[in-house]
Amino acid sequence: MTNPGSDTPEELKLYVKAPKVYPRETEGRFSRLRVVAAWVLLGLFYVLPWIHLGDTQIVLFDLPAREFHVFGLTFWPQDFFMLALLLAMAAITLFFFTALAGRLWCGYACPQTVWTEVFLWMERTVEGPRNRRMRLDKGPWTAEKVRKKATKQFLYVIFSLWTGITFVGFFTPIRELVPALATFSAGGWEVFWTLFYGFATYGNAGYLREQVCKYMCPYARFQSAMFDDDSLIISYDRERGEPRGKRRKDADRDALGLGDCIECQGCVQVCPTGIDIRDGLQIECIACAACIDVCDQVMDRMGYPRGLIRYTTENALTGRPTRILRPRIFIYAGVLLALTTLFGLVLTGREAIHVDVLRDRTALYRLAGPEIENPFALKITNRTEQVQSLTVSASGLDGLRVVTPAGSIEVPPGEVVNRPMTLAVPADRVGPGMRAIEVRLAGQGEDAPETTAETRFFVPSGR
Repeated sequence: MTNPGSDTPEELKLYVKAPKVYPRETEGRFSRLRVVAAWVLLGLFYVLPWIHLGDTQIVLFDLPAREFHVFGLTFWPQDFFMLALLLAMAAITLFFFTALAGRLWCGYACPQTVWTEVFLWMERTVEGPRNRRMRLDKGPWTAEKVRKKATKQFLYVIFSLWTGITFVGFFTPIRELVPALATFSAGGWEVFWTLFYGFATYGNAGYLREQVCKYMCPYARFQSAMFDDDSLIISYDRERGEPRGKRRKDADRDALGLGDCIECQGCVQVCPTGIDIRDGLQIECIACAACIDVCDQVMDRMGYPRGLIRYTTENALTGRPTRILRPRIFIYAGVLLALTTLFGLVLTGREAIHVDVLRDRTALYRLAGPEIENPFALKITNRTEQVQSLTVSASGLDGLRVVTPAGSIEVPPGEVVNRPMTLAVPADRVGPGMRAIEVRLAGQGEDAPETTAETRFFVPSGR
């Protein structure tokens, strides 16, 4: 490409490297809320694997054993339906809070946000405040710069590795994993996932940071489908703030013809994604509310009312009435309540032993001397952590008895066992047709689990 009137070609760049964002630290009610949320979430992540309930880790997804221990409850692959319910509840919860109050998840609870805050804290601790970090990066490589950069990277790597170890500790007992890693006796997959998740933590939170929110996160792309003019969003009050302009604290803004915005750039400097909230709602905004805190501080110093940047709605900004409770909120809340209720019913109604009685399709009945036999198949699920020895009995018809299995059925913990079953009834004691019966499986002992299932016994006519 050549400029008009010049023979010198101009380089056209198709890709420009994004400048590094140096978010400034701020204080305020929303900043304190983010810190509290980070402490709670990080505490749960790093502490839970070390807590035991009895002999079992309180949260452990034991994939080889196909056991999932969560706060004293044990789930098996047969409980996949409950996992599907949990995922549906999480999705509807996200939709509900997004429609109600925007990207609360992104600003306060997203792992990318939480871990990025930790890495920023380490960077501030080692390299200093925003301006000092910027000067350090632009300056030449000195002994002090090498020392600070090396210290920061050392903290990054140690924290990332420990994060990877903790992540794997949810799948392998962490009290066994840490000594195994320390003595180089851990399995190959454990080492791989520790390094992989550690590297992912370092790359996403330590290096990419806001780039993940801008370019990789799908939530930013479809959030607009969940927003409407009544959704709470972080907005700049253009009517009050414009025209912008710098001025002294004692200046008469009305005489100068200026709005409340003093063009301090504070909202831009504290933004972790480097956007200017005054340009309107943008997909890069993660709703962390740092701009609200810093703007409120500036308004306090200038003697202006707070709220130039605030949580509000598009309708409120344009003077129209805001409806917080609206049809989509009720729909999301209703669906979420229904799913939560269903999950609670499924959880509390789980049987320790479950049996399905299936008819044998190859033979509807057999004549065995004076008796009529019906073949069935038992599908027994053991949802306990102990081997269950179960005996089979049947009732509902006069003279009904179990031919097979004659003894007890051993069902290992968390396993599904299939066994054939034959029931018989004297031919002279029951009339023809499909007769309702009940099959009962019971363990040994007073507190042993038991379960029942209904089925039908076929008695032919004209025998």
